Amino acid sequence: MSISKTYNPKEAEAKWYQYWLDHKFFKSVPDEREPYTIVIPPPNVTGVLHMGHMLNNTIQDVLIRRARMKGKNACWVPGTDHASIATEAKVVAMLKEKGINKKDISREEFLKYAYEWKDKYGGIILEQLKKLGASCDWDRTAFTMDPALSEAVIDTFIHLHKKGLIYRGVRMVNWDPKGLTAVSDEEVIRKEVNQKLYYIRYFLSPQSADGGQQTTDLQYLIIATTRPETIMADAAICINPNDERYSHLKGKKVFIPLINKEISVIADEYVDMEFGTGCLKVTPAHDLNDYELGIKHHLEVIDILNDDGTLNEKAQILVGEDRFIARKKIAILLEEAGHLEKVEDYKSQIGFSERTDAAIEPKLSMQWFCKMAEMAGPALDYVNNGDVKLIPDKFINTYRHWMEHVKDWCISRQLWWGQQIPAWYAPNGEVVVAKTAEEALDQFKNLKSEFANLKSSDLRQDEDVVDTWFSSWLWPISVFDPTVCGHPEAKGNADVNYYYPTNDLVTAPEILFFWVARMIMAGHEFRGEVPFKNVYLTGIVRDKLGRKMSKSLGNSPDPLDLIAQYGADGVRVGMLLCSPAGNDIMFDESSCEQGRNFANKVWNAFRLVKGWEVDETLPNVNETTIAWFDNRFNEALAEIESNFNQYRLSEALMASYKLVWDDFCAWYLEMVKPAYQQPIDAATYKATVAYFENILKLLHPFMPFLTEELWHDEVFGARAATDCCIIAQMPESKAVNAQLLKEIEVVKQVVSEIRNIRNTKQISPKEALNLAIKVSSDINFESYKAIIAKLANISEMSYTPDKLSGAASFLAGRDEFFVPLAGNIDTEAEKEKINKEIAYLEGFLKAVDAKLSNERFVQNAKPEVVANEQNKKADAEAKIKILKESLAAFL
Repeated sequence: MSISKTYNPKEAEAKWYQYWLDHKFFKSVPDEREPYTIVIPPPNVTGVLHMGHMLNNTIQDVLIRRARMKGKNACWVPGTDHASIATEAKVVAMLKEKGINKKDISREEFLKYAYEWKDKYGGIILEQLKKLGASCDWDRTAFTMDPALSEAVIDTFIHLHKKGLIYRGVRMVNWDPKGLTAVSDEEVIRKEVNQKLYYIRYFLSPQSADGGQQTTDLQYLIIATTRPETIMADAAICINPNDERYSHLKGKKVFIPLINKEISVIADEYVDMEFGTGCLKVTPAHDLNDYELGIKHHLEVIDILNDDGTLNEKAQILVGEDRFIARKKIAILLEEAGHLEKVEDYKSQIGFSERTDAAIEPKLSMQWFCKMAEMAGPALDYVNNGDVKLIPDKFINTYRHWMEHVKDWCISRQLWWGQQIPAWYAPNGEVVVAKTAEEALDQFKNLKSEFANLKSSDLRQDEDVVDTWFSSWLWPISVFDPTVCGHPEAKGNADVNYYYPTNDLVTAPEILFFWVARMIMAGHEFRGEVPFKNVYLTGIVRDKLGRKMSKSLGNSPDPLDLIAQYGADGVRVGMLLCSPAGNDIMFDESSCEQGRNFANKVWNAFRLVKGWEVDETLPNVNETTIAWFDNRFNEALAEIESNFNQYRLSEALMASYKLVWDDFCAWYLEMVKPAYQQPIDAATYKATVAYFENILKLLHPFMPFLTEELWHDEVFGARAATDCCIIAQMPESKAVNAQLLKEIEVVKQVVSEIRNIRNTKQISPKEALNLAIKVSSDINFESYKAIIAKLANISEMSYTPDKLSGAASFLAGRDEFFVPLAGNIDTEAEKEKINKEIAYLEGFLKAVDAKLSNERFVQNAKPEVVANEQNKKADAEAKIKILKESLAAFL
């Protein structure tokens, strides 16, 4: 086929992706080969492709394509997460646009609308991943609310409840007053917010004021708080027992301002004596730390907030007001009543719901919880023992800390979109856990005689759904055999027994505990082994200023726009070049431009080779060059293999990049290419085409479209329809001739130095030069004479025991080289130029010496400043020596 002057990524991408799909190259079924499996971290069905997805899925695709080319049965399972909170919010907004209120329709009607929304929008991100080149087995696409996967969630809930690991109780949770649901810690975004710090007077009761020494003049305690609207829920005032200002007040009483309720002064070292006034108001119902203090000191719990963040009747004042409006109003009431000492500006971290952006409210709530401590032990052991490797391993300590301090997991959400909790309530409020109402009825009848006449229609199923993570922690198992989940005794089907455990998981460090650790727990619980062997943790994609990319900042490019501009291969290369594992990525669009330029370099190199005319009668004059590149390719291949084995993908790409751009294009092709309009010998052409084929194999995981496009060119001969680069056998490294590689490096340095001499002396590349060598090594330069002559335009190469006068000289390795300049340059002008440089440097050196001989300067200046001046002196002296040697050559 003819090859165009420039590479057209858009055309190649559309053509070859469909070709791969049509020929089922992504499809995987169990067979006799070694499996290599990745399960995609399922993106939310509400999501669209962003730069984090781009990085994460590029890495996965590189790993899966490379495994496929190494002869493994590569299976990459795609899918999406139902994302309870985010999706429900989208559906509620859609219904609102239609004039429908969620409260006015049934659960069944709502779910019908939700599935319609999901079917319309839920697959967008997977379609976008295809543009990137993601080679997933799309026939295996899963969804966390597929019927079989949902049943797996229910079975898991029942199994863990039977084991006593799931229970129902009132605990402090993160409450979203807008979404009206509990949310996980992972769904809480911390933001620094400008607030006010209110200093409030809590007057001592008369008995407290009169009761002891040091209290005579003390009329009130001053408490600093950012939340005056919660004072009505105060259960105590807490002081530090070591605080001499207040220690005598322990056990005394104070009045809550405005409602005049009497509460006690307690002591606990938790109180920071330096913050505010050193006194703390304890509100167990509305602060997690206060809740812990409340349990410790047996304090009353008074919840004054409704689910929507408004004040309830227990507040006694401002009932029905929103918490933030109440804050402003209560500040005025406090001031009018003489209880407000002062107000200061204050900055602090506040939690916001990731989905609704509402300020999170710590709230005591009746929820379902999963005990974590028992399951955390084996999950920690797997990482400590190396059964699961975290890459990079700097995250092991973070993982260990989390697992050693694990808390019970709130798994219930007050939503309709998700798997409904399999708990059933009798009319008297008693509850059982069962898969169906009929099974629940049987349990109730076996429970007590009073339930003998109970009917299934009398039962009410729990309205809540389980946390989305409670479905996704089963993902590496449920995508292969969901029936195993909840049934550890099950043997499993052929898929789960072949593909599980998976090999590599690529994900973000921020969900190391919320998802990765829980998948390890589930894997141990239901399969008795780890769900994956390696966890590659990517960094955050930031802009070149170091800011996290976000829509609000407007600093995040649209990945599809980047693909349209630079091609998918260019973007993939650009992302990976600056993406070391576990470290944040400072993304600059110029990286994608570099990737596109690399694609064009490979394309143009191919055009060059394709354009050569072959003469079968010509002898092979490039045996040394061919032997060198063969060794250089194998050396690079070993380096690339090592980088992949250590999950240093960025370094593996850079090693491939340098091999192709520097060694192959800049050196090998220049060494072997025939003179203008002259043919090339058949042996060299055959070797070059073979090298190019291997280069395409090497680059394919990084640049799948370009390599597949070139792979099918007639240069490589006729190929069958299924003879594609995507399944070509990856080259394996062989032993290398280290001495040959070392000697060619010297030869390359010689060529570069001669080219540099031409450049500095303004000698035309067309003008032939002579070269004399003073040999001190064991290199036989006669073997490389043809290469040096061709690349450096040397007409005569000789050897000399001594230095040559009138010649430019340089060292390469242990050998010294001389390029006679007589007749090539104006000798007098060159001597004048060198003398001027020497004079300038001697003047500069004199000034530096003056500084260093000044004792005051040496004694008073910073050590690094003195060291810098000493470096300047040494540098100037070295340059003067070289220039004087060059000058002597003309004398």
